[in-house]
Amino acid sequence: QLHLVESGGGLVRPGGSLRLACVASGDTFSVYNIGWFRQTHGKDREFIASISRRGSLTDYSPPVKGRFTISRDNAKNTAYLQMNSLKDEDTAVYFCGGNSYVYRQQVRPDEYGFWGQGTQVTVSS
Repeated sequence: QLHLVESGGGLVRPGGSLRLACVASGDTFSVYNIGWFRQTHGKDREFIASISRRGSLTDYSPPVKGRFTISRDNAKNTAYLQMNSLKDEDTAVYFCGGNSYVYRQQVRPDEYGFWGQGTQVTVSS
């Protein structure tokens, strides 16, 4: 059973940067694709980015492409989301999810069977 824990959220000014981490335990991290999602109150969980098991394939949603970078270090059982040029509309709770399917751009939350508890990102001046 894969257990995920996100960290790195916080308050940042518009234009600033944050790096989120998703630390895995309980199973072999390298057999899981990882996706990052975000959610604001009253809205559905929104796909942000995903990365394949060995990190060779990545996908991004249009609102974050060119500003956010997903990566992973399998030796550290950790995936990252580097967020640059942050905007007010990036404010949300950010979640990482895992699945063990053949990799493709998996943008629906129900395609991920394991989730962390989330980390709050607030972009405000």
